[in-house]
Amino acid sequence: MTLLQWFIFFLAVQVVHYLGTWKLYKKAGRKTWEAAVPVYNAVILMKIIRKPVYWAALLFIPIVNLIMFPVVWVLTLKSFGKKSSLDTILGIVTLGFYIYYINYAEDVKYITKEEYDAEKKKESTLGSLLFAIVVATIVHTYVMQPFTIPTASLEKTLLIGDFLFVSKFHYGARTPMTTVALPMVHDSVPVVNTKSYLSWPQLPSFRFPGFEKPEKNDIVVFNWPTDKRTDGTYKPIDKKTNYVKRCVGTPGDSLSIKDGVVYIDNKELILSSRADIQYSYIIKTDGTILNDAYLKQKLHITDEYGLVGKNTYFFRALTNSSAETIKSLNGIISVERNVASEADPTIFPTTKTKSWSQDNMGPIYIPEAGKTVSLTKETLPFYEDIIKEYEGNKLQVTGNEIRINGEIATSYTFKQNYYWMMGDNRHNSLDSRYWGFVPEDHIVGKPVFIWMSLDQNVPWKNFSKKVRWDRMFTTVGGEGKPVSYFKYFLILLAGWFVFDYFRKKKKKATN
Repeated sequence: MTLLQWFIFFLAVQVVHYLGTWKLYKKAGRKTWEAAVPVYNAVILMKIIRKPVYWAALLFIPIVNLIMFPVVWVLTLKSFGKKSSLDTILGIVTLGFYIYYINYAEDVKYITKEEYDAEKKKESTLGSLLFAIVVATIVHTYVMQPFTIPTASLEKTLLIGDFLFVSKFHYGARTPMTTVALPMVHDSVPVVNTKSYLSWPQLPSFRFPGFEKPEKNDIVVFNWPTDKRTDGTYKPIDKKTNYVKRCVGTPGDSLSIKDGVVYIDNKELILSSRADIQYSYIIKTDGTILNDAYLKQKLHITDEYGLVGKNTYFFRALTNSSAETIKSLNGIISVERNVASEADPTIFPTTKTKSWSQDNMGPIYIPEAGKTVSLTKETLPFYEDIIKEYEGNKLQVTGNEIRINGEIATSYTFKQNYYWMMGDNRHNSLDSRYWGFVPEDHIVGKPVFIWMSLDQNVPWKNFSKKVRWDRMFTTVGGEGKPVSYFKYFLILLAGWFVFDYFRKKKKKATN
C-alpha cells in the first residue's frame, strides 16, 4: 500500500470508530465530537476505560496493536456493564463490531469508579500477563530478537545449535511492514507449520536511526532477498527467511573473488581474527593414515570427508590450520585446496555469457544510494532485481531497448544501499554469489552474543556434553578468542535472587 492508500485507510478506520462509539463517549461524560478526532479519540477512549494514556500509543504500533485491539474492545464493553463471557466472546469474534450494537440498540450506563475498582481486582493476573506479552513483543520487534544458527555456512565462528541474541538497534530497528501477523513468530506457526501472517495490508518501510552501518567483517542477520512463496511470488520483506552471513562488501565497493579470496577494489579483504575461513581440499596419501579414529582422536578433525580415489580424499570444509596440520603428517603426499574453475550457471547473475564460478567471479559493483550506473543489455542482469523487485519499478526489455516505468532508460540511479554477504564456509554456503545483493531494507540486525549453544551430534541424555558451556554468553564480534561471561551472569542472577528474597521478606514484615 502507498502512503496515500494508508491515509485513506486510516481515515476510514476513524469513521468506523466514530459511527460505532459516539453515543458511548457521550454516556461517559465526553463530547460526541471527541470520538471523531484521529489519535485524540484514542487518548479519550483510554480515559473512558480508565487505562494509562500511553496505551493509546500502543494502538498505533504494528503487531503490538493486534494484541491491544481485542483488549480495548473488551474493556470498552466492560466499562458500560457488558462483562459476561458472552459479551467478551461477541466483542472479539465480531472484531469489535458488537460495540455498534451496544452503541445503538441498548441503553447501557457508564460504570462508576467503585464498580471499576471491584472489577480491576479480578483482572490483575490477566493484566500482568498482557503487559508481559506487550513488552516482549516490543522488545522482539524493535530491540532484541532471539535467533538460531541452522546451517554450517559460518562454521567455526558460529556453530549449528548456537542460540543468538540479535540487536535491532545497532543498525536501526525497522517498523513491521506486515501489519497482520502473530507476534513473536516469523513466517510460519511452530508445530503446525502454517503461514503466520496475512500479505495484506502492507505498511511502507521505515527504519529508526541506528548507531552504525553494516561494515565489512560484520556478521549480519538479514531477510533472504530472493525468498519466494510456493506460487513463485516474493514474500513480504519482513517475512522472508532470516539468513546470517558475513558482510564482505559494502555500498560503492568493486568486489572480485579470485581463487576463493575476496578482493575489494583490487585489494585483498583483511578478515577479522575471529573469521576462520574454510575451503574444500583434495588430500592424497600413501594409504597408511586417514581413518576416523586417527582424525578424531589425534587431530580433533571432524569435518566431513570421503574417499574419491585410491588413497585420495575429498574434505568438504577445512580451515587453513587444519590443512597445515594434515600436511605435516607422515604419509601425506599432497594437500591441495579445491578451487572451482569451471563455469557455474547458478552463479549470480546467471547469464550464459559469464564464465564465473563460486571461487572466481567479478568484478561486481555494489550499488550505493544516489549513484548512477549505465544500463545496457550486458549490465542489466546485475541490476534487474534491484530495479523491479527491490525498488518497485516497471521494467520492460525489447531487444536492446530498456524501458523503466515506460521511459527509455540508458542509466539507473539507486534508491538505497546494497551489501554483499558470504559465509565463512566458502564451499558450503548459499550466499550473495548465488543470488546477488542484499538491499539495506532487508537488514534485520547484528548478532551480539550467544546465550546458549547445543551440540546437535550429542543426545540429550548426555546433557553435560550436549551444552557447549564454553560458548554460553560469549560475544559474536570483536577480535581474539571469544570470552564467556557465563559465570558473571550466574553471579548477577544469584545476587538478584538474594536481593528479591530479602525485599519480599521486608515487605511481608512491614505488612
